[in-house]
Amino acid sequence: MGEFWPVRDVLTYLTGNWRVERTVRDLASDAEGRFTGTTVFGPLEDAGLLHHESGTFVWQGVPRPAERTLRFLPGPRPGTALVRFSDGRPFHDLDLTSGRHLADHPCSADLYRGEFTVRDEHHWRSVWRVRGPAKDLVLTTGYARVG
Repeated sequence: MGEFWPVRDVLTYLTGNWRVERTVRDLASDAEGRFTGTTVFGPLEDAGLLHHESGTFVWQGVPRPAERTLRFLPGPRPGTALVRFSDGRPFHDLDLTSGRHLADHPCSADLYRGEFTVRDEHHWRSVWRVRGPAKDLVLTTGYARVG
């Protein structure tokens, strides 16, 4: 099977509850933060999944509650998804049929480049490299299925 675990249908794969651990490294200052929490992928009314993440983000020793919501909609090809921000703006596409996917998201003057990899039916990961005039970050997130 190689180092990646192919996913036939990304929306079916993601459905459910996941434990989340994320590190955020600022390469310019060498500062590092950590998010721990959960992500729930539940059904949307029409089609797709509502992604709700909540937990605690610790930056420079200060813990803060953190959350975000995304929408994962059926993609243009079977088994793929279009990821949108909670307000409907496009974020990126997602195709895990090979077990690995690369995506770009331009945000103002910054570029977010994401790599998504699936290890097995219960573990996947994303790594976002953010570069721009004001940002030089690496965000690494591990997901482990709960239950």
